[in-house]
Amino acid sequence: MIVQFNPGSGLIVVRVELWGPNGHTIHRMALDTGAMVTLVNAAPLVALGYDPALSAHRTQVTTGSGIEFVPELNVAKIEALDLERTDFPVLCHTLPPSAGVDGLLGLDFLRGRRLCIDFRTGEISLS
Repeated sequence: MIVQFNPGSGLIVVRVELWGPNGHTIHRMALDTGAMVTLVNAAPLVALGYDPALSAHRTQVTTGSGIEFVPELNVAKIEALDLERTDFPVLCHTLPPSAGVDGLLGLDFLRGRRLCIDFRTGEISLS
């Protein structure tokens, strides 16, 4: 599958679908090859029926303002770039509204695949 993006804009934003106890939702997430793990804003996770406050596992994250410990939870399913993962762990942390995305699609989602980002044509492929 080939996904188009604007090579002249700041972030590479991809369509991501998440599933939870309350159904599924579609989000705009930044494709972030500098992020080791996938991170989703708290509000969409809560709307899907997850409760980050009940998460037994916290992960240390370094942010621009320091080190924080954020909840990690498993989403029933996540789909992006024509790849589907089930029972997939994500970090729950709120990005600033100025980020313009609902989360970061990290390297953990992409592992084991071949990712090609062509900035000349504005195309992403994952195989």
